[in-house]
Amino acid sequence: MMKRSDFLKTIAMGSLTIPFTKLSDLRRLREISPDTERMPMLFIGHGNPMNAIEDNAFRRSWNKLGKTLPKPKAILTISAHWITRNSTKVTAMKAPKTIHDFGGFPQELFDQQYPAPGSAELAQDVIKMVQKTHVEEDHQWGLDHGTWSVLKPMFPDADIPVIQLSLDYGKPMEYHFQIGQEIKKLREKGVLVIGSGNIVHNLRKMNMSGVTSDWALEFDQFVANNLIDRNFKAITDFQNLGSLAQIAHPSYDHFLPLIYNLGSIYNDDEIKFFNDSFDLGTISMRSVLVSKQI
Repeated sequence: MMKRSDFLKTIAMGSLTIPFTKLSDLRRLREISPDTERMPMLFIGHGNPMNAIEDNAFRRSWNKLGKTLPKPKAILTISAHWITRNSTKVTAMKAPKTIHDFGGFPQELFDQQYPAPGSAELAQDVIKMVQKTHVEEDHQWGLDHGTWSVLKPMFPDADIPVIQLSLDYGKPMEYHFQIGQEIKKLREKGVLVIGSGNIVHNLRKMNMSGVTSDWALEFDQFVANNLIDRNFKAITDFQNLGSLAQIAHPSYDHFLPLIYNLGSIYNDDEIKFFNDSFDLGTISMRSVLVSKQI
């Protein structure tokens, strides 16, 4: 890991391009420069909201992660369920509400709360880090089920500050990838970055038999292979697959969080899979653990 003195020296020599124009910006850069062991990063296939409370393999794996990962100082999630248009926002309220953004489920699921604190300070870090676009503070949203349904089993005490970053749906994939690159420095500050969506997500074609469609298997394997090969460009260009991409993601809101994860991977990170199975035939629960190689 680069020492802080070497990091700042590199900037002074002009071999690292980081935009800042004032002395205060340089001081802020020192504040967010690496000073802790790099946190792992997760992409979670979250699937059905009932996974938050049912005793199944998915929930048990999230619970195990919470017991084995280093405890983060804070958590930043990018959830498939916070879509914005012509803006990128970050939650900055003191106490984000638990959002039940679904219907037709048992009352027990609607009764669930995840009273984790927010972090205005971390929101400001994100705003200052991201140069690709202007990130706006948000005080209205909260934690949707793409966030709390996985965090509740993972960190049930809800004692870790959590913020969410929105998805500007109209922007190209490169836009989301570049924001991922800019926020990856948070991992050096003890922040757990979580993308929450699904690698394959087509609710229109799901089936109760559980038989996985060939096209779903093909797209899931395409993503897995290119992750292992670190061919991130192929993944961000997934729409070049034409009809296969369209059937795997009639809308790509559940795919976008993965693009942020791709941007936040370091060269010396190791990529591993878990929950590499399907639910209802057309929802890939494949999840990704990224961590620094030992």
